[in-house]
Amino acid sequence: MATLDPADLLRLSTGAMRGHPTRSVLSMLGIAIGVAAVVLLTSLGEGARRYIVAQFSQFGTNVIAINPGKTETMGIPGAFGGTTRKLTIEDSEAIARIPDVTEVVPMAMGQARVEGGGRGRSVFIYGTTSTLPEVFSFEIGQGSFLPPGDPRRGGSVAVLGPKLKRELFGEENALGQLVRVAGARLRVIGVMAPKGRMLGFDIDDAAYIPAATAMRLFNLDELQEIDVLFAHEGMTDRVAERVRKVLMERHGGKEDFTLSTQTEMLEVFGRVMDVITLSVAVIAGISLLVGAIGIFTMMWISVGERVGEIGLLRALGATAQQVLFIFLAEALLLTSLGGMAGLVIGLAVMFVVRLLAPGIPLHAPVEYVLAALGMSAAAGVLSGVSPARRAAGLEPVEALRAE
Repeated sequence: MATLDPADLLRLSTGAMRGHPTRSVLSMLGIAIGVAAVVLLTSLGEGARRYIVAQFSQFGTNVIAINPGKTETMGIPGAFGGTTRKLTIEDSEAIARIPDVTEVVPMAMGQARVEGGGRGRSVFIYGTTSTLPEVFSFEIGQGSFLPPGDPRRGGSVAVLGPKLKRELFGEENALGQLVRVAGARLRVIGVMAPKGRMLGFDIDDAAYIPAATAMRLFNLDELQEIDVLFAHEGMTDRVAERVRKVLMERHGGKEDFTLSTQTEMLEVFGRVMDVITLSVAVIAGISLLVGAIGIFTMMWISVGERVGEIGLLRALGATAQQVLFIFLAEALLLTSLGGMAGLVIGLAVMFVVRLLAPGIPLHAPVEYVLAALGMSAAAGVLSGVSPARRAAGLEPVEALRAE
């Protein structure tokens, strides 16, 4: 056998597969399950990462959140070395005077029952100012948002989220209606446009009232958050440093607060999700290893069963290298077909999941899909080398005698 063209190689390498189709399919199944697992698990990880990034990005990447207390601070605030100075409305006004700052929104939050239209509902109450829609890119559906003015002065007005309005007043016009929030009577002056959910939290099911009013209703002596809007993401570090400097000057030189930029949060989430995606890919890759062991076992058995065939090939002039190629090609073919089947299975399952549960974020990362197919091919080569060398090392006479 002087030459072995691709057609001969394919015919000879698929001989055992055609002779033992069930065994071949079961061997490929291990690889297929491994590739399908890689596709599905990495799709879930990548989908979750994109979902979280999208959730936070909807508020823009040019926002800094300031919270009381330092994340490294231990103990109860005000005691045992904890926070000693409150985050106040005056702090937010000082930050608003920083040249690069576009808007500042102080926040005081709590949960309370809102009653109106003969109904009641317990929702989150945001005490804030007129700047909130601009800072968080919120839109007003009806009426107007909280009026501008001195944030230290409260007001008897409220703006309802669209879901809260619908639950309380149905299709009736809520503007001008009175609602009772934590026992206080407030007049509805606006209804927010639908915003949806964020990480499972329904933003539309909430009410917005003046910050000073919220602090009084919830008996708060400090703000829970100050959000700072600036021109663009490129100014993040400069604005954060200026905000830190202003607050430290007001807090006796102590950094008893925490600055969180959207960019930092997105980077942290991105790194965490990358690690999770890689971890699940490694776990799924273990099933590929199991599949490769199955291919190795099948190939080893196949060589033992085909000793006579190998001897005949060698007697007809096939070289040891050609025999080696035949068995290597068979192993590579088995794992490649298994990998392709696994890819089809994984994508099909993703399609079904999207149909049945469209809320589950799934996105197949191309690099992991290609890596899974590459690993399946590599598994074929690695699992086929030893059986192929065993077949190539058989002496023709001994092989024919064994038959």
